[in-house]
Amino acid sequence: MKVTAVILAKDEEANIERVVKSAAAHANRVLAVDGHSTDSTRQKAAEAGAEVILDNGLGKGDGYKVGIKAAGAEGVIVFLDADGSHDPNDIPKLAAPIINGAADMVIASRWKAGSDDVDASFSSFVRNVGGNLLTMLINLRFGSQITDALNGFRAVRADLASQLNLVANDFDIEHEMIMKALKKGWRIAEVPSHEYARAGGKSKLPTYSKFYLFLWRFLVNFF
Repeated sequence: MKVTAVILAKDEEANIERVVKSAAAHANRVLAVDGHSTDSTRQKAAEAGAEVILDNGLGKGDGYKVGIKAAGAEGVIVFLDADGSHDPNDIPKLAAPIINGAADMVIASRWKAGSDDVDASFSSFVRNVGGNLLTMLINLRFGSQITDALNGFRAVRADLASQLNLVANDFDIEHEMIMKALKKGWRIAEVPSHEYARAGGKSKLPTYSKFYLFLWRFLVNFF
């Protein structure tokens, strides 16, 4: 079954080349969806062998939707970030349950394999507590047993992805995708995957400024 890796990138010139080359070893096709980078991200992604496409400049969720459309309806789509925190060598592990007919979506769980992005800072504490709380509430609502609902490293059946009718344009895309999939009765599985510290560049993940987006997206899809 065809595997398409969709790498979501913005200003990741320090990391994108390595991520593209590693993903290409495990995917039939590599798409780099660029969020209008101001550095050499697009150039380096293309030189590394990726098909480079621009999103609409609206945020990470927009990149997901553009990637789903560009990937088409064949095989498996695996999403991963361009910052080097996700291990492209785990792409086969995420795709396998879908290829084998055992799942419709597979999430890489940091809580089952560890993370280097955990420290004693207050912002790290807030991110982890908030993510775990959202995951717990999703499980209570849908009777699921997910451990890492906000991890963007995930695989989905390409022929089903467009049926989710995703609307989020920002980081709230990740739990919107899961909640809509659970509403449709999709089989969601998890596999352990270690999260690494980014090799260079700055994180784009908001800790406080967009908390309302995560909460709003959760409430909209809760009922």
